[in-house]
Amino acid sequence: MSDITQNPVILFDGVCNLCNRSVKFILKNESKPQFIFASLQSDAAKNILLHYNIKNINPSSILLLANNKVFDESDAVLEICRNLNRPWNMFTVFKYLPLSFRDAIYRLVARNRYKWFGKKDSCTMEINEYKNRFLQ
Repeated sequence: MSDITQNPVILFDGVCNLCNRSVKFILKNESKPQFIFASLQSDAAKNILLHYNIKNINPSSILLLANNKVFDESDAVLEICRNLNRPWNMFTVFKYLPLSFRDAIYRLVARNRYKWFGKKDSCTMEINEYKNRFLQ
């Protein structure tokens, strides 16, 4: 597990179209290749959650594990943005908004993500050029 924690790990809903598009966006816009990805439905994610003793995870939440910290909801999104190229890294300015407000917006989108963006039957996130960045 220690080799996994050297890079930030993003756990995402693998059947959510919005989440899959977000992963592709991150891969194309990160300032340097660093993120490792795992679908929340994968065995790798289950092992990571056990390793970090994370229980009762909301399946609609994105998680970022970086520097021995766990970020979720809007904190995870903004921390990911911090590591993207311009202009996307400028979204970190929203960190100054109250957490309750940011997370309320995050939860609104999360609750409606399948309705607004669709859902797959199973996680099929495969991008050949980035295959080594995904944990199974």
